[in-house]
Amino acid sequence: MKKHEIVIIGGGTGGITVASQLLRKDSKLDIAIIDPADKHIYQPAWTLVGAGTYDLEKTIRSEASVMPEGVTWIKEFASDIQPDENKVVLKSGDEIAYGYLVVAPGIQMDMDGIPGLKEAMGKGGVCSNYVDPEYTWKVLQEFKGGNALFTQPATPIKCGGAPQKIMYLAADHFKKIGVADKTNIIYATPGSVIFGVKDFAKTLMKVVNRHGIVLKYFHKLERIDPDEKKAYYRLTATDDSQCISVNDDNGHIGEEIVGDAMMAIKYDMLHLAPPQSAPDFIKECKLAHQEGPNKGWMNIDINTLQSPDYANVFGLGDAAALPTAKTGAAIRKQAPVVVENLLHVMKNEGQLNPGYDGYSSCPLVTGYGKMVLAEFGYGNKRMSDPLISKFVDTTKEQWSMWMLKKYGLPFMYWDLMLKGKA
Repeated sequence: MKKHEIVIIGGGTGGITVASQLLRKDSKLDIAIIDPADKHIYQPAWTLVGAGTYDLEKTIRSEASVMPEGVTWIKEFASDIQPDENKVVLKSGDEIAYGYLVVAPGIQMDMDGIPGLKEAMGKGGVCSNYVDPEYTWKVLQEFKGGNALFTQPATPIKCGGAPQKIMYLAADHFKKIGVADKTNIIYATPGSVIFGVKDFAKTLMKVVNRHGIVLKYFHKLERIDPDEKKAYYRLTATDDSQCISVNDDNGHIGEEIVGDAMMAIKYDMLHLAPPQSAPDFIKECKLAHQEGPNKGWMNIDINTLQSPDYANVFGLGDAAALPTAKTGAAIRKQAPVVVENLLHVMKNEGQLNPGYDGYSSCPLVTGYGKMVLAEFGYGNKRMSDPLISKFVDTTKEQWSMWMLKKYGLPFMYWDLMLKGKA
């Protein structure tokens, strides 16, 4: 059995960033990264790809090109973690022993999570920026009017604001091509608000009202009928006084009651954020929560990012059960905490740094050339970059923030973050 001092599961944003930062601290560290991918994808730009304003090719580089120099790359799938034995089992059956483990495998699409989803995806106007943003752009270009339905799943997802961003861009595009007056834009979410942080929600509601977007709260997507082109939702509101619809006073979208607390909405195009979950090998191992609302997600201290059961194990990124948004910006703040605390444990330096405060950032694109930079932490507490906020009110739509999204953030990702410099 091969052994490495530090084993990192995942060669995505979290894994590469942590490895790079560790090596900048100590270039002699023995680090192995387990990841089977040939390509490394900057997925935050897929919103812009889906709106025809960014090239897909620019979001993809080879995995080899981002692998830090000096790291051992184990180009295989992890299939099990056995923390009592300090080893990772690979899909091939080989085992890798570790002294310390960092778990950052990312998140998986659960295409079987909604009946009809797998059959519908990628044809008949059913699209997803999470799956194929180029098809989303094709759907927007060919749209002739009718119901344009955008959905939010009940599971945690990569960048919870992403399903809204493409909707706002679509609304702009429909005006540009002259079909806005014969289009109903609908946003169906199991949630009760447009966004969890009030300062940003206030601005987003102005965008919603500007376009006359129909909001459907407490709508949990249950199944899709691609033949009838209908999406079926279960109403989850528990109180008659709760707001379920906004901008749908006359029922013009043609929502149908089809059973007890079940509604059907006919669509001419449907953009889905598929249900998502931690990878199966995380769900099934001892590092995951075994019960409760976080069942199946990796169990780590929300501030130190250390496993509560295994002192030599840390986690970060989308597979971790952290009560904040799953974004690259969150990982940028998590990575240095993992690095500092991992080195503390390796050197037996005692108390760890409870340094992660839940910071995450959602660059909310609200139209072509407009963006709101939503920054927040645990408890949906608003946070702001001290430098940016000196010059820009990030709760308002800004052209400068659009430029940050389109040019600044990709540069930060490829040239700073993945190299351990940011």
